[in-house]
Amino acid sequence: MNIPVKYCMIAFAGSLFAAAATAQNISVETNKTVPVRVPGSAASIVIGNKNVADVAVHDEHLIFITGKAFGTTNLMIFDKSGKQIMSSDVVVTANASNLVTINRSGASFTYDCAPECRSVTSAGDENAYFGQVMSQQKSLQNMNNGN
Repeated sequence: MNIPVKYCMIAFAGSLFAAAATAQNISVETNKTVPVRVPGSAASIVIGNKNVADVAVHDEHLIFITGKAFGTTNLMIFDKSGKQIMSSDVVVTANASNLVTINRSGASFTYDCAPECRSVTSAGDENAYFGQVMSQQKSLQNMNNGN
């Protein structure tokens, strides 16, 4: 049986559209949360790097992604039969409009100044400053986790 080329092209285009519907980028700022609607009923959710982003499940159709640190990770969602129903990159960014970088004698120090300035980690900051801010963030994270 010969299938006309136009029908094959329609089927191929439909499969590309379906793949595009499940592969999307999710962008979230650090320390912010965005809602994500799940296309189907989620039974299992996996985040690639929990240090970059975290997931909270509201129900099988709605999750919340929280940006924890600058970077990119991935998110995969599976239904009860183990079929992947969603795959996405999660890109965690900074709200650059609030960031101020101070350069002292060639060393950079970054602050988030909304509404008051506080130290934040940023690639390229002076090593001791970066390490101190990271240590404080880890201590805060441990306190929030009950450790």
